[in-house]
Amino acid sequence: MFERPFFRTLYRWRVRSGSIAFLVCLVLARPTWRSVAIGAAVCLVGLLVRAWAAGHLKKEKELAVSGPYRYSRNPLYLGNLIMGLSLAIGSNSAVVAAIYAAYFLIFYPVIILTERERMRKLFPEKYKEYIKHVPLFFPWRKPMAGSEHVRFDWGLYLRNKEPRAFLGSLLYWLILSARILLNV
Repeated sequence: MFERPFFRTLYRWRVRSGSIAFLVCLVLARPTWRSVAIGAAVCLVGLLVRAWAAGHLKKEKELAVSGPYRYSRNPLYLGNLIMGLSLAIGSNSAVVAAIYAAYFLIFYPVIILTERERMRKLFPEKYKEYIKHVPLFFPWRKPMAGSEHVRFDWGLYLRNKEPRAFLGSLLYWLILSARILLNV
């Protein structure tokens, strides 16, 4: 399915499209101090989920099964969902919420399924067992046993370039705050 040009194109355009959507959302936002405060608090939850995941992810070297990967096969994307909701909340705009929902519904199924296929190729037996115990996205089962003693690794957090998510979020909240202060 994902060998088709349409899906490959969607996958390749995910970051560029997200950047464009981010800028459009900034322009269309109608923030208030209340929406920014609530949105920033929700964003912090998403950032923490992403940070926790990044501190357990050894990209393509071994299958991540510790930390949040005991609860969800895609905790980074779950963190993105939470952060996206926070941007919509902070923007105080139904149009921004609709743009985010459309982006997530168009791109994330392709991203998640592409990732699943890559994991199946890299770790065929281990991934087959992993998917029996850990849900695709939302954590709703008892966590997978066996890796609960693996600790968060700040080195992995940094190698996975996770501070960029924090800086991008900070920029968004500063711009929304400036728009309120400048009344634009």
